[in-house]
Amino acid sequence: MSAVVERAPARPPVRGPRYTALVAVQHPAAREAAVRILRNLGATDVLGATSVAQARHSANGRPGELCVLEAGLTDGSGVTLAKELDQLGWKRIVVLSTTEDPFAVRAALGSGVRCYLTTGNRATNQAPLNSAASLGGMSQREVEVLQLVADGHSNRDVGEQLGLSALTVKSHLARIARKLGTGDRAEMVMLALRAGVIR
Repeated sequence: MSAVVERAPARPPVRGPRYTALVAVQHPAAREAAVRILRNLGATDVLGATSVAQARHSANGRPGELCVLEAGLTDGSGVTLAKELDQLGWKRIVVLSTTEDPFAVRAALGSGVRCYLTTGNRATNQAPLNSAASLGGMSQREVEVLQLVADGHSNRDVGEQLGLSALTVKSHLARIARKLGTGDRAEMVMLALRAGVIR
């Protein structure tokens, strides 16, 4: 999804409680963007990985707060890795995927994944302008839309569940994007999850 983003005046990033995060993403620019976002949100330790093996090594048998990983890593399934991390006690696991296949979504959610996001093939270069005020300024309907997106639903599915047209859902997502400073679905969900706006 693309959106026009209006930049707000520069201000220091809002920092939440300190936590450990793991980012297992192959593409360097996408991985660096995720690491930057998580650090801005208060992650003291951000562990990076480009494969299942590296992610296992980085996690090193210890639980953490938030893991963001690709469904299809070079040496195995991100969903299988998600199940292992869930068993280790990782609290929030977000899977990024290019497929909207309902069986893949169900398999991921059944493996302890908190959020399944379809990302398309576009990497974002837009720097997020996240703030607690922006997250707090979301309407109840926007929160409902973002929660369903976090659960892996397409715009059409979100519309059907909330009794809205796909165009209205797209409009809600555009407003959320303006408030959070990013049009990337994965980033929007990560910001809202970390702030506790959605579960």
